Amino acid sequence: MYKFQHIEYLLAFAAIPVLVALYFLALGWKKKTIKKIGDERLVKEMIKNYSPQRFALKFILIVTAFASGVFALANLRSPKGAEKVSRNGIDVMIALDVSKSMLAQDIKPTRLDRAKQAIGKLIDKLDNDRIGIVVFAGKAYLQMPLTGDHGAAKMYLNSATTDIVPTQGTVISEALKMCYASFNAKEKKYKSVILISDGEDHDEEAAKVASQMAAEGVIINTVGIGSPEGSTIIDAATNETKKDTEGNTVVTKLNETELMGIAEKGNGIYQRYNNTDDVVARLDAQLSSMDQRTVTEDSLVNYKNFFQYFLLLSLLLLVIEMMISERVKNMVVKGNAVKLAALLPFVFCLLPALSFAQNDKAIIKKGNEAYQKNEFEKAAEQYQKVITKTPANATAQYNLGNALYKNSKTDEAVTAYDNAATNLLAKEEKSKALYNKGVVLQNNKKLPECIDAYKNALKLNPQDDDARQNLQKALQQLKQQQQQQKKDNKEQKKPKEDQKKKEQDKKKEEEKNQQPKPQPSKITKKDAEEKLKALLQQERNLQDKLKKVNVASPNKPEKDW
Repeated sequence: MYKFQHIEYLLAFAAIPVLVALYFLALGWKKKTIKKIGDERLVKEMIKNYSPQRFALKFILIVTAFASGVFALANLRSPKGAEKVSRNGIDVMIALDVSKSMLAQDIKPTRLDRAKQAIGKLIDKLDNDRIGIVVFAGKAYLQMPLTGDHGAAKMYLNSATTDIVPTQGTVISEALKMCYASFNAKEKKYKSVILISDGEDHDEEAAKVASQMAAEGVIINTVGIGSPEGSTIIDAATNETKKDTEGNTVVTKLNETELMGIAEKGNGIYQRYNNTDDVVARLDAQLSSMDQRTVTEDSLVNYKNFFQYFLLLSLLLLVIEMMISERVKNMVVKGNAVKLAALLPFVFCLLPALSFAQNDKAIIKKGNEAYQKNEFEKAAEQYQKVITKTPANATAQYNLGNALYKNSKTDEAVTAYDNAATNLLAKEEKSKALYNKGVVLQNNKKLPECIDAYKNALKLNPQDDDARQNLQKALQQLKQQQQQQKKDNKEQKKPKEDQKKKEQDKKKEEEKNQQPKPQPSKITKKDAEEKLKALLQQERNLQDKLKKVNVASPNKPEKDW
């Protein structure tokens, strides 16, 4: 599909009617001038070598050259490599547990870090498969829908932390339902779920959901990460060992029984994490053994530009126009040579521009090759070379942002995306640059700025579901951040309130000591004993009542890991 990169330059075509009007004004002026000179026959004899047809031809060539120049500026282009690519593969949904129990360090550095490492290596092996990611704790969220863009999958994977889901717990059944909803309901095979969790909570519904999904052709494989002996959790906020509501140290253990049951019901395999390469190799072998379907999709690599052809055509037409004389018998070679010599410097000035444009493409291509090899520093250097020569090169700025982000240079990446968005003109491309900026800011905990970036991206492309989902998450994170700030402010004020309360208590105690002593009670010893027995009986009745209530409704402490 052919599109113009700079569509606003096409407004220059409005000048063509002006040129046509000037042409007819020139014809009218010539006729009036002939009449003013004198004898019409004598004037015609003097200008008999003049050719109105050649004058019209020269005008047509100039207008055509102008139009061709406008097309060159607008840069007609088509997606390079936009071809139907067939691949044999399946759809794989990865359900990743991000509850705080995944911060346990019985598998170094943490369970979550090792799980992400295994998923990253698995993604590298699933070349022809579409991948989606669901993260879950006390609730499940679709982090990334099914896509063939494995680079984006890794970006989403890197941003998965325990803070991304506010509600703690391990709702495996909800995660499985979310994965199932992401598949094509019309297909009865070619679908697999990889569940990575410590299975901390016993979710009775999980096995039932797995059985239902298996009946719909979904293969569920599970990976248990952790140790049966268990481990403590280091609270990232306090850097201390996590404790429950009763003050007991929390020990989180791998629940292999539940994960084995889910894999069995889902017609898949279970394996405990011991070594990343072994886990990935076994999962890859299991997925490769599944029936695979042929999928045809568009593969868009880069754009093929056509501005150089229009520019050369414009130059050629101008040369031809200068070679044509308005006089029939005055095609003087010397005069034409002078005209051509005058045009040659202009041509030579444009040739380097064409060369630079082609050279920029070659450099960007080298950068892309380095990026694919995960040589992000080298890729950034190639893109920077192009930007140094052509600061307005939006492609180089956009790719530079990606490379800088991979190098953890977040501030520089944001600047590069801003520059790309400024120079990009197509709304969808500008929206992508703003979306990537939002992802970088969100991962860097700059929530207000990332929210603005997602909003601006959605204004340009309201159909961007990824931007909408990330915006919702960012708003939720900002709300939690504000609530935490309020809580911190209250805790800071609490010592002052406690001091004030102590002073008030001290004052009351002093006032109490200053009050007159009460008179001795006149109640008899027998009456006092009777009243004491009555109070003891009331207390026994109350304790019996409380015990009955506790038996009827046992308390279950809240779990926040």
